[in-house]
Amino acid sequence: MSYKTLLTVLTAPDTGKTQLEQVIALAASQNGHADALCLGVDRTQTGYYYAGANAMILQETLARAQEDVNQIEQQVTKRLALSGISFAVETGVVQMADISRHIAQLARFSDLVVLEQPYGKNSPAEAEVIVESALFEGRAPVLILPKDGQLKQPPRTVMVAWNESVEAMVAIRKALPMLMTADLVRVVMIDPPRHGPERSDPGGRLCQMLSRHGIKCEIDILSKTMTRVSDVLNRHIVDTNADLLVMGAYGHSRFREAILGGATRNMLENANIPVLMAH
Repeated sequence: MSYKTLLTVLTAPDTGKTQLEQVIALAASQNGHADALCLGVDRTQTGYYYAGANAMILQETLARAQEDVNQIEQQVTKRLALSGISFAVETGVVQMADISRHIAQLARFSDLVVLEQPYGKNSPAEAEVIVESALFEGRAPVLILPKDGQLKQPPRTVMVAWNESVEAMVAIRKALPMLMTADLVRVVMIDPPRHGPERSDPGGRLCQMLSRHGIKCEIDILSKTMTRVSDVLNRHIVDTNADLLVMGAYGHSRFREAILGGATRNMLENANIPVLMAH
């Protein structure tokens, strides 16, 4: 079991190096194929132009996006050609309002999408849209990388955030190629329900399922001693020296998480190790 088709999306000439190198490493280690989607993004909002603006402005922004994608394509093609892996590069110029369709089209047929954290000082405006498009419209697992960090190959310790949800189980199944190569998988539960179906053996059935794949598991039961679930997870990541976190994405609506915050958004903002998410 392995990831044979890996996708990454690049939209700015000066970003994306980390995710490109990660795709190359994963494709090389699993004898897979790398797809790179290079997009020039017109980030203007045409409905909000000042009175008297004309088609010249539209043409200028599109020309700038075309220059960006040409530069990105040149850089990406040159690096992939030196890697020795099977690869393909696709390009296009899109407006912000239409970017989701292009991401979903390729993500739907990918085993894993590799992207960088969508939040931060140098993150492009479309980064969050790209992550959500791959997760929701593309229905693909997404490996989110910290800005300056890659996933160890193979990961030694993988932490699985288990809350008995459908999203978490989807993420775990999508992460099996990673879990099967790890030395140890830590199934982490925070304040498991006292009256749930697994109340007598929290995480037991999941560990049983994983062990039948030859995966060594341990169960960690944690108390929510901090306000946010993500803070508890991040502290345990440091305590256990984990290399990868696997978790379900967006148990609540995306709108609610965007306004009020949630484990998904907080992990995307603050995680210092790669996070594999699925919905």
